[in-house]
Formats: sequence, structure tokens, C-alpha cells
Amino acid sequence: MMHTSTQSRQGSRSGSDMSQKRRFTNSPSRQGSSNGGGHSRQQSSARSSGGNRGGYGGGNSRGRSNSGGGYGGNRGGGGFSRKPRKMPTFDPSQFINTHPVDTVEEAYVAKHSFKSLGIRTQLQQTLTKMGIVTPSPIQDQIISHIREKRDVIGLAETGTGKTAAFLLPLIENTLDEPKRQTLILAPTRELAIQIEKELHDLAAGFRIYSVTCVGGTNIRPQIQALRQFNHFVIGTPGRILDLMQRRHFKPAMVTTVVLDEADRMLDMGFINDIKTILTATPKSRETLLFSATISRAAEDLMQNFLRDPVMVSVKKKDVTNSIEQNVISYSHTSKFETLLAELEKPEYKRVIVFGSMKHSVEKLANQLCDSRVKAESIHGNKSHGQRQRALTKFKTGVARVLVATDVAARGIHVDDISHVINYDLPNTFDDYVHRIGRTGRGSKRGKALTFVPESDRPRY
Repeated sequence: MMHTSTQSRQGSRSGSDMSQKRRFTNSPSRQGSSNGGGHSRQQSSARSSGGNRGGYGGGNSRGRSNSGGGYGGNRGGGGFSRKPRKMPTFDPSQFINTHPVDTVEEAYVAKHSFKSLGIRTQLQQTLTKMGIVTPSPIQDQIISHIREKRDVIGLAETGTGKTAAFLLPLIENTLDEPKRQTLILAPTRELAIQIEKELHDLAAGFRIYSVTCVGGTNIRPQIQALRQFNHFVIGTPGRILDLMQRRHFKPAMVTTVVLDEADRMLDMGFINDIKTILTATPKSRETLLFSATISRAAEDLMQNFLRDPVMVSVKKKDVTNSIEQNVISYSHTSKFETLLAELEKPEYKRVIVFGSMKHSVEKLANQLCDSRVKAESIHGNKSHGQRQRALTKFKTGVARVLVATDVAARGIHVDDISHVINYDLPNTFDDYVHRIGRTGRGSKRGKALTFVPESDRPRY
């Protein structure tokens, strides 16, 4: 067994270690059988890029057993078939806002401190080191309900502190009851990994185990990690259902389920998988649903799977009013040249370009590289490791442009995006808002541009 003070245990495949390790912090190593390249646990007292933290040994968890038969679902092996792409039906005039309004939001005054919310001193000290002194609105209003083990509905967008809003009270509940197990479902592997990283940062110094189970990576290390007890299991619905069907993940042990970005999971066609997973968990579980919007499918989930939930709504300012937006006309023979001309302008410092299809995104990134524009691409056909390397290059400035599909970009959070370019139109207006919201965050100003064929120009 290997020990180190700085690194987590390596996975068996290069480029995919973030989803294939079990992290731990300041805890003794625990021996497990090796599978797929060796998976011994290591000590870690510092922040690491992937894996888990050590902690409490197994033990029986609350809930009923589930024996006999398999789990349903509309996919085998964790994959899924997508619906045919909806053709955009936007009026281009919706994309024009050359004079964004600087709305001055009234400063939120928290009613609670982290101490009064029941967050222990060691966690408070960790928050202080992270620069978090007072609770954000969603944290201020929802932490106490989760501590009381209530079902909750949190209406909040990315960037409101919602991840810590559910992780902090769940960490506290877990430390109070070491046999608790929380299942966190997220729409994409990137978001799942981000949640696991935030869990690692917040739970530093505590004996808490977790594992991330996502598709696009070697499943064997995930199976190996699930052979031991995990306080937090974080994953995408397809991979979690796959592990259930293989009987490596036992949903009967789950005491809490978190549905993060539920609206996005439903948009991506995960409704049946989510229902299958929730049905297999104990009825006594707590269910926490977080979403930016409430669709009919989300209402159906709430009605059938949540018990007397508390709803907390924290809506940020309308990004469509605070970001400069315009359209770029192009002819069908010069679309790429038009994009190149824009990217040559010095103000395009860090740019996300959205395309509609996986193959077209890859082709566009290659064309940009051939034209001496440092670009990377991220889409569903890329492996987990390839996507992580592309993101790292973009975040560190090695690549100035990231070309992405909507689905692959879920959960990506990069600071200081100067421009978002809709090279292809989004499918829905909600997707449009989600795209452009990646620029102009906080006090920064951003710009969003949408490519529109010249033939549509007379319409506005």
C-alpha cells in the first residue's frame, strides 16, 4: 500500500483519473483488492485533483433490502439514445441587446451565520480559508431544512452557491450519523467531478469516503470502489443505473438523494433512469431537488418522489438584460471566414464557441487550429480524459477558444470568458440563456454573438 501527503490514488486509465479514484483526507489507508491497474488508497492532507477521502468503515445503512429481479430502465450499459434534434425557431431579433442594463442588486443580508446554521467550527474554518464568510441566499435559506432532513426544492442557477448549500448540511448529517449514504445525480460527468471536488475541499480533515461514477471512463475502478462503503456516491444517471443493473451499487442503502440541475437531466432524456433509480431507493429517504426552472417533467418528479417538500427560490438577475448581445450575418460560403475575422480582434481573449453537433464541433476546432487559432473541443464523442485535458488547456490559457456542444458544456465553469459565440443556433431559448450566462459573470462585462444567415436579415 502506498502513502503520500499530496496525491490521491491513480486510476487504471490515463486521463480519466478524476472519476476513477476514491479520495480521502487525513485518514488511515484501507486495504482493498486491486482491479484494473491497482487501486490502493493513499493518505492526503492537501487538495488533490481526483479521488476520495477515507473514513468510516462499512456498516448497515438505513433502508430496506432489494432482492430479486433486475432494475428497469431504457438503456443497457449506461448509454442512451437521443431524440432527433429540434430545429431552432428563433427570431434573430431576440439576440440583439447592444445596450445592456447594469442592474444594481440590493445586497443580500443573511439571516443566519454558518455557526447558527449548525455548521461545526472545523467546517467554518475551512469555509473561511476558501473566502466564504457569510452564507449566500440559497445557503442561508435551505441549509437548516436539509439539516432537519426535510425534502427540499431549490430553485437556483449555477453560481449561487447551491452546491455548498446541499453539501455542507449533508456533511454535517453524515458526521452525526456515519452510516448515512448520499446519492448525488448530475447531468454530466464534468458537473459530477466538480461536485466531488467541492466535497473534497469542504470535507478536508474529516473521515468521509466518496466515489464518482460517470460514463466515458473505465467502469472497473468504480466497481472496485463500490465494494467498500461510501458516504457519497456521485454520478450520472446512466452510469448509476448501469451499476445498479450489474448489482454493484445497492440503492437500498441510500438515505438521501440529490438531483442537481434536474431540469438539464430531464432535457437530456434521463427521466426514466431517474424514476427507476428513485423507485429502488427506500421510501424513507430524503430527496433534494435543485433546478433553475420547473418543467412539467420536474413537477411530475416532485409529485411522485418528494414528501411535503420545502421550496426555496433564489433567482439571479436576468442575464439577457445584463450582457451585450448582437448578431453576426454570414453567407453560407463564408461562415468560417466570418468567425476567423471576429477571433482576430484583440478583445476576444477567452472565447466559447457553441456548435450544434459533435462532429461539426470537432471539425470546427480542427479548422481553427489549422488557421493558427489555439482551440480545443469538448463533445460527447470525446473520452473523459480528452475532455478534461481540453478544459485544462482552456482554463490555463493554453487554448484561447473552446468549441463545445450544449450537452458537453453542462457543468463547465471558467472565469473571465470575454465572448460567447453561437456559431450554430441553440435548440431553445433556455439553451441560449444558459450559453450566454457563461460570460459577464459577477462584476465582469461580457458579450454574446449569434451567427445568423444573411437571408434572415430582413426579418429584423
